[in-house]
Amino acid sequence: MASLDAFSIAILLGSLLVLAGILSSLVALRFGAPLLLVFLLLGMLAGEGGPGGLKFDNVGAAYLVGSIALALILFDGGLRTRLATFRNVLAPAATLATVGVLITTLLTAPVAKLVLDIGWLQALLVGAVVASTDAAAVFLLINSRGLRLRPRVRATLEVESGTNDPFAVFLTLILVEFLLAGNQSWSHALVTFVRDTVLGCIIGVAGGRIITLVLNRVALPQGLHAPFVAVSALVVFAFANVVHSSGFLAVYLAGLVVGNRQTRAHNSVVVFLDAVTWLAQIVMFVLLGLLVWPQRIGDSLFGAVAIALFLMLVARPVAVFLCLAPFGFQWREKLFVSWVGLRGAVAIFLASIPLLVGLPTAYLFFDVAFVVVLSSLLIQGWSVAFAARKLDMSFTRSDPLPRRVELDLPGQLTREIVGYPVPANSPFLRRGLIPNWARPTLVVRDEEILTPAEAHPVREGDYVYLLAPPEKAQALDRFFVKMSPPASPDPRLLGDFFVQGDAALGALADIYGLQVAADHMEVPLADFFTGQLRRPARTGDIVQLGPIALLAHKVANGRVTTVGLRLAEPEETADLGGRLKSWWTRLQKRIG
Repeated sequence: MASLDAFSIAILLGSLLVLAGILSSLVALRFGAPLLLVFLLLGMLAGEGGPGGLKFDNVGAAYLVGSIALALILFDGGLRTRLATFRNVLAPAATLATVGVLITTLLTAPVAKLVLDIGWLQALLVGAVVASTDAAAVFLLINSRGLRLRPRVRATLEVESGTNDPFAVFLTLILVEFLLAGNQSWSHALVTFVRDTVLGCIIGVAGGRIITLVLNRVALPQGLHAPFVAVSALVVFAFANVVHSSGFLAVYLAGLVVGNRQTRAHNSVVVFLDAVTWLAQIVMFVLLGLLVWPQRIGDSLFGAVAIALFLMLVARPVAVFLCLAPFGFQWREKLFVSWVGLRGAVAIFLASIPLLVGLPTAYLFFDVAFVVVLSSLLIQGWSVAFAARKLDMSFTRSDPLPRRVELDLPGQLTREIVGYPVPANSPFLRRGLIPNWARPTLVVRDEEILTPAEAHPVREGDYVYLLAPPEKAQALDRFFVKMSPPASPDPRLLGDFFVQGDAALGALADIYGLQVAADHMEVPLADFFTGQLRRPARTGDIVQLGPIALLAHKVANGRVTTVGLRLAEPEETADLGGRLKSWWTRLQKRIG
């Protein structure tokens, strides 16, 4: 019975740790602290070297949990990435994810050799362990601070974070093999990398298509769609690893395929993965924190801090500026991408591999990685929102996102029901304009269900439910935000929303139901302004875009950097179809 009590106590303590992590995340979000930092410190405090005194040295369990958590996180990242976004930034992101990781490793190695007094192979392993970034914490922090990044910068960071882990894992494993066996060759390593990458891509794409096929063809019981997708993602990840290919790349691509195809229960899958990945991250970070001994870290603290500072101030910026040089990024964009290169769970996870295989002085790699991650979260994590504003990479979200309800419709895949409460001063209430791909179906008022005709006009406090394509549902948020009226009217009419000047014309076309020729979908708004005005833009210039008026809000060197959008007044939309047709004819003549 004593052994049963021990298991019960372990379950109790483990669940209390996870619960403490969940509750502490609320405090972290309130004060802007990076959540990874909270979970890691919680694990340290509970561990054998902290006041909690829990003895935990099971590296295998931590590695297993870390593998599952990272696989789910990467699958979820691919699931949320639009294929068009992936294609647009694939070249710069892939360069950062491969060449950037290699440059970071090579630059960090001499510093590690100097400050830690280790050999070249060990120094390269230190560089490989801390070379990859963890953008998940960055986006969580940015969202909690209410910031919107420039579309290209955000997309580049998203795709880089999803694709740089496989190369970092490859470098780590190769260097560990070198240290263990000592008879490997770099040419063999290169062939292995190419083979793993190609095979990982094939398995990932095939796995994503199989998941989509089964999800749509097999009549699973209600509620099992989301667990099926999550477990299938782990199958893809594990199978790719078993056949000696890149499991991390395979699971990310599988998520990309599933997320860009019409599937059943799409919303329930996304919500379920949100909860699962959140819990997996908490468990992983707490376990990794339990493995840390504060007393042992002191032996390598100076060298680890020096490596962390060099990584933040030299290695990452040099790698970013070199890798993004051919792709036309502005210096401020490069500087921001450099600063957002946070180190997180992947670094500590990779540092557990030497521990797992019994490499001599393996704890040195783990301790250095932990200090690097801690320093990165403390310095970069707390300052990322400040850097975004100072470098003009984002603007504060003045319109808090509305509560959106999404309901799947069994029997078809192209539409779902999206519901919103109608707040005061929302664009939908003020203008009565919605995209032509969204159709109101019912209105709930005072607990009564009404048709749109019966409820006309919609009032504040109503709940509106619309039919919309699942992939476009999120774009409806901006029509139901509660917007504070300006203190005094702006004579130049700054507009209802703001977007960056590098936003594509096609993005606005999708949101507002306009038609744009395929070869003009990627034309930036700044170029559209210049083409319409036939001169350098000035602050306050207005260009008509169908039922939308575009205002040059911020201009730098004759080029629009921030665009204000004004929706048409209700009376302006009476004959929207005819207006769009005549507008499109004029636009073709001007642009074509």
